[in-house]
Amino acid sequence: MLGLRAAAWSVAGAAVRWTAAIASRAAAVGPNHRPARNFGGFGDGSILGWPTGPVFGERWIWIGSDTLIAPHVTLSAGMANWEDTRIEPVVRIGDRCLIGRGTAIVGHLAIDIGDDVYTGMNVYITDQNHGYEDLNLPIGVQAPSEKPVTIGPGSWIGSGAVVLPGARIGAHVVVGANSVVRGEIPDYSVVVGVPGRVVRRHDGTGWRRVGEALDL
Repeated sequence: MLGLRAAAWSVAGAAVRWTAAIASRAAAVGPNHRPARNFGGFGDGSILGWPTGPVFGERWIWIGSDTLIAPHVTLSAGMANWEDTRIEPVVRIGDRCLIGRGTAIVGHLAIDIGDDVYTGMNVYITDQNHGYEDLNLPIGVQAPSEKPVTIGPGSWIGSGAVVLPGARIGAHVVVGANSVVRGEIPDYSVVVGVPGRVVRRHDGTGWRRVGEALDL
């Protein structure tokens, strides 16, 4: 009896997993699906995985071609009181990118993610911070500050990393897992830590630790 019950649960579990996999594939949003028309741009070959995370301000979000946005990714652009006449992208994601599961990209001014950028899971990218200067107001209701964010082509953003307003990450940059990045990060470098600091750079002949003497 126990053997039959275990076999039945095994068959039922396989059926549920198969159904869930088929449903996820069917519900994923591609460029020819109706939800894709709400975006300012949605390139050929791109996929918005299912289940999606919260999505707001699609008309100000432009997604390039052949980009995969994993399930549970939050995409937000703009403010609730913006005029519909604003046409330029607030959040732009380039071609052939991979945005990891659980990531949040929250833009109010400008977030530009270059081509071939990959992120791990649960990355947070934003161009806005709350103000805190007025001691008589809760921080959550103070006027925010905004600075544009750019992430250069070919870069990798590790799981759990936070990219803060004003970050200018160059091309082919590695951001280590759980790092917090702001300011300018040069091309061909590795940045780690809280706050993030550059620990390796490519000097044109090879990768060097910062401060390491060059071969002459």
